[in-house]
Amino acid sequence: MSTSTVFTAAVRGIGVEFICVEADISNGLPVFHMVGYLSSEVKEAAERVRTAIKNTGLEYPPKRTVVNLSPATIKKKGASFDLPIAVAILTALGKIPKKTIKDKLFIGELGLDGRLLKVPGILPIVIEAKEMQVKTCIMPKENAAEGSLAGGIEIIGAESLKEVCMYLNGESIFSTSLCSGGNRKKHQMKETLDFADMQGQEAVERAAEIAVSGGHNFLLVGPPGSGKSMTAKRMATILPPMSLEESMEVTKIYSIAGLVDTKRPLIEKRPFRSVHHTATKAALTGGGLVPSPGEISLAHSGVLFLDELPEFRKTVLEVLRQPLEEKKIEINRVHGNYTFPANFILVAAMNPCPCGCYPDMERCVCSPVQIQNYLRKISQPFLDRIDICVEAPRVTYEELTTKKKTESSADIRERIVRTRRIQKNRFLESGMEIYTNSMMGIKETETFCLLDNEGKNILQQAFETMKLTARSYHKILKVARTIADMDESENIHAKHLREAIGYRTLDKKYWGR
Repeated sequence: MSTSTVFTAAVRGIGVEFICVEADISNGLPVFHMVGYLSSEVKEAAERVRTAIKNTGLEYPPKRTVVNLSPATIKKKGASFDLPIAVAILTALGKIPKKTIKDKLFIGELGLDGRLLKVPGILPIVIEAKEMQVKTCIMPKENAAEGSLAGGIEIIGAESLKEVCMYLNGESIFSTSLCSGGNRKKHQMKETLDFADMQGQEAVERAAEIAVSGGHNFLLVGPPGSGKSMTAKRMATILPPMSLEESMEVTKIYSIAGLVDTKRPLIEKRPFRSVHHTATKAALTGGGLVPSPGEISLAHSGVLFLDELPEFRKTVLEVLRQPLEEKKIEINRVHGNYTFPANFILVAAMNPCPCGCYPDMERCVCSPVQIQNYLRKISQPFLDRIDICVEAPRVTYEELTTKKKTESSADIRERIVRTRRIQKNRFLESGMEIYTNSMMGIKETETFCLLDNEGKNILQQAFETMKLTARSYHKILKVARTIADMDESENIHAKHLREAIGYRTLDKKYWGR
């Protein structure tokens, strides 16, 4: 009888749990039995591992094999346990010395011919392994570039189970090194979209700049062809560059979702996720028995674009209310609770009525009831979470054919970077982990959004006249703070406040609430 223990890891939400793979080989009926709260794809590993070992050219005697994945309280899913199971069995059989698997973590899927296939979630696993003082991670070669992003830990990228066995037996030397963060060279991608392409929507462009500068949620209302989608898509070109920490966090999310580019694993550009109106709640928030990231998490640190907003099912839109406030999504399952980051800018676009022509009553063919039913698909609680509402009017022929030069995305982005730097420095000096004005809570709003007597009178009048909610009140203050930062003004003046209030009048115009 012989036993062995190999270490691996599993992703749970955005966190990582270390798994101990124990293999026991003994005399008895030739069975392969696996235990440890396993999903169907993990149970299927028995056949993959047994066949891979045979096709690698290694002898697998007909003995009783028991494999345990502990702790047994954690649900195991995925095919990433194949390699550690195979190494544990081969070590128990004496094909691999026990001393060579010490301080090593194994992860990877096996093909029936013994090839190692890439698996998702490598980056968070390697980062956590480094924290746990693991010295070496052995994984599929296709995952090696991604794993090397963690830095400070030896990464072994193997193509097959045979290569892993040769390495552990000292018969093969891989070209490895203690990685210091992998290849982080910036890859300049030429933008095909630019705000310079737009004509006649200066007010909309101004609102878009404010939204990105302060990280504010943004709603565009206007007839078809007025440039709503055009504006939203170009907002991706004015997002500020990501810091290394932000890039790593976004890459971790995409790694768990299996969306990392094998050749350029580090995500250097802020995400822009455009979601179709047929999307389900699970597609937005993340779904599955063990949830994986949904669209709102894939948009973390970037933009989530919802076109044709009223066409989304109301229940789908309502699930956005919590993450829009808390900048994260919590998913509860029988097997545990999962938290994913969801700090994104929501950009939404919609027509004012089913035909899109309201309030031009000469062209609108919708009845008042149809218009109200259409607008009623957007609830007041959802509207309260929108910081900036702006109307995109129909573009005239003169505006389309004018030779007037408009600002490029590069020029706008330069101003946004400067504004964001002002915000970041302000909050850093106060010892707060806040990066944009939209992230401020009530206490921070009271501290950094002070008004003079004139401003207080203006806001009081707007609050009473427009029947604002407490949430809308704080949204106005945050937007006014951003507009003041764009002017490099330490104080919020009346003009900043009036402009911020103006971005709350559109929902009153259409929804009357």
